[in-house]
Amino acid sequence: MPIKRIIAGLNEFHDNYFMAHRDLFEHLSHGQNPEVLFITCSDSRIDPFLITQSQPGDLFVIRNVGNIVPPYGTLNNGEGAGIEYAIQALGIKDIVVCGHSHCGAMKGLLQIGNLAQQMPLVYDWLKHYAEPTRRLVLDNYKDYPPDKLLKIAIEQNVLTQIENLETHPIIRSKLHSGQLTLHAWRYEIESGEVFAYDADTGQFKPMENRALPIPTRLIGVHSE
Repeated sequence: MPIKRIIAGLNEFHDNYFMAHRDLFEHLSHGQNPEVLFITCSDSRIDPFLITQSQPGDLFVIRNVGNIVPPYGTLNNGEGAGIEYAIQALGIKDIVVCGHSHCGAMKGLLQIGNLAQQMPLVYDWLKHYAEPTRRLVLDNYKDYPPDKLLKIAIEQNVLTQIENLETHPIIRSKLHSGQLTLHAWRYEIESGEVFAYDADTGQFKPMENRALPIPTRLIGVHSE
């Protein structure tokens, strides 16, 4: 059974990795000082620590269906609380919003009517927070083939969430003073590549060992 494998993994972690890195965990027990707030999808194929080769304590992670950032002022907004804590309490200076290829949430968004009966909570979540992405894609790219349409939706959704980040007062303040940088990424599962948004060209480009900052005003994705 899968849970037995997970329990075996816990034992292996403690007996091997933890014991070999005991000093690191002793240090972490006294507090955290992550370098990046990493916002990504709950999809089981995405592991922020694996794809960035980061260590425990390096990333402050927020995950949900579709890597959504609700705009400021949404009631009972756990994402907003996490963002505020990351910036104010932890002093994080870089935020990454990372979408990914083959995203089920974006597939559902493009056919959202089918979700209403089967998964009403997913329907409400996407309809409320990703509707700008759906409308933009279907109004401007509806004649594209399904695979291209999905890729555009994934990228546009990342940019939508960057814009939603900017509605948070603490984000706008830090951006204005130059103390914060936003990054829009798309992770491609099948190739292992990460593409970062380049505002000068309006396209997501391979990282090529460099980070591409996001301006406070986005111009959207230009189709290739």
